[in-house]
Amino acid sequence: MPELPEVEVTRRSFADAIEGARVLEVRLGKPLRWPLGLDPDELQEARVGAAQRRGKYLWLPLRSTRLDGGLLMHLGMSGSLAFTPRDSAPGPHDHFDLRTDRGLLRLHDPRRFGAVLWSAGLDQAPAAPLLARLGLEPFDPRFNGEYLKIGLSGRRVAIKQALLAGDIVVGAGNIYACEALFLAGIDPRLPAHRLSGPRAERLAQAVRGVLGRALEAGGTTLRDFRDAHGVAGSFQMQAQVYGREGEPCRVCATPIRRIVQGQRSTFFCPSCQKK
Repeated sequence: MPELPEVEVTRRSFADAIEGARVLEVRLGKPLRWPLGLDPDELQEARVGAAQRRGKYLWLPLRSTRLDGGLLMHLGMSGSLAFTPRDSAPGPHDHFDLRTDRGLLRLHDPRRFGAVLWSAGLDQAPAAPLLARLGLEPFDPRFNGEYLKIGLSGRRVAIKQALLAGDIVVGAGNIYACEALFLAGIDPRLPAHRLSGPRAERLAQAVRGVLGRALEAGGTTLRDFRDAHGVAGSFQMQAQVYGREGEPCRVCATPIRRIVQGQRSTFFCPSCQKK
């Protein structure tokens, strides 16, 4: 599933190329998670603004004499966006094409859990309700140990589950939560409300550090993630614990363990990470 680094890498890979482009045509394939919300023909002649990201959502502003708003996009579990300078016929898993005078932005989504929605603004439905419960961005200056400790203070779920919820901080998906907890030396089974102030600060720094390195590495490609130009990520080569069950910890040589939390695999070092 594409997480925040993969979505941000995707945004960066096409944003400059498409900004200012004029929409020539919108083509729809099989239905996605939700309907587009307007007649695709209404988007013709609209100008594309600067692509933005909020959590794992992308926002593509569009403006014309007839409308002012944008497209809220989500890659779902298996989606990817590709941008090419030339038009081409869509394949069986290509379900949204934005054809412009600068190139083609295409959503490829075999499982069709992704979405492309028209909204008059980020503060209006349908965008606003979808974004309302998102936590802080990990690189927001307000995201620090104190904020994290306060947010977790009433939660008795395991710390990893609290990170995955996304309503305190966005971006700490399964891979990155495992890696951040390892760097902070925190057992993923620790009840969230028991996180001390110093450990909360270490964890906040670890979340930012892991996500920053993932961005530099172009995201994580475990199966088929590619950016809008078809380039794979390489963060998986840096993983300290994720996907390394039974292999020696790179710090202490203790075999990495795997458990299941909330139907997701959790990898950790039972020696380096403490409750």
